[in-house]
Amino acid sequence: MTRLPYWIKTPHRSGLHSMKHLLRNRGLSTVCEEARCPNRGECFSKPTATFLILGPQCTRSCAFCSVASGVPGSVDDREPEEVAAAAAQLDLKYVVVTSVSRDDLPDGGAGQFARTISAIRAVLPKARVEVLIPDFQGDDSALEVVLGAKPDVMNHNMETVARLYHRVRPQADYARSLSLLANAKQIAPDITTKSGFMVGLGETPQEIMELLKGLRNSQCDFLTIGQYLQPTKKNLPVVEYIRPEAFEELRKRALGMGFSFVASGPLVRSSMHAEEMYSGSICISDGCR
Repeated sequence: MTRLPYWIKTPHRSGLHSMKHLLRNRGLSTVCEEARCPNRGECFSKPTATFLILGPQCTRSCAFCSVASGVPGSVDDREPEEVAAAAAQLDLKYVVVTSVSRDDLPDGGAGQFARTISAIRAVLPKARVEVLIPDFQGDDSALEVVLGAKPDVMNHNMETVARLYHRVRPQADYARSLSLLANAKQIAPDITTKSGFMVGLGETPQEIMELLKGLRNSQCDFLTIGQYLQPTKKNLPVVEYIRPEAFEELRKRALGMGFSFVASGPLVRSSMHAEEMYSGSICISDGCR
């Protein structure tokens, strides 16, 4: 756990208490808290948050992530409605939902994603919904269940380059994650796809370019690139802090390869400013409306 460089400044946390109170009252979790996101103060103060469904216990143990791993509890049938009620209470125009990996469930939790999307649509019919999904162990039928609920954006993060997968994501598979993104476009061409990855874990520029090519070959639309920050002493150490100008260069390269919208910077995270990314893409492609 080393001192952060001067160009990484975490935002204020003025909204933490009120948001936590709302979430605890409804028995909900956010990935913002569980993953110790450095931007949670900024997002909570808006207010907005990325809802974490299917419980706080993950069946996987990724080396970069501080979400607790272990044996999860049973699926809460009330959870979709509680998420929708919290989103309505916050009057959100853009709702982001993610989950832990639930390899213990036959559908990997796909049904709970679909029910949550439907519950949000019922109370906030004009809101946009983005889902950040696990890989469902490559089960296309589970992917079809999520896409059948018609999210506006389907996100699945690659997280890192191919060579580092065995160390960073030992229970995941690089090719499987790329295939999920490609299959999503084949199943639902009109749904925007999104992915993201971290830098600073020891990847090379050539490996980053191969990852970018793989994502474009999978017809991924949106991309986020951020600096890996070690959340706890138990997680992987940072190999390198990447300077802001390098992030800007990556953004330009990715846009040149055909991504519709790219957010790239030290504190960029997958769901941060998700609404702005979606709205910005509409403005770029169709003129603002």
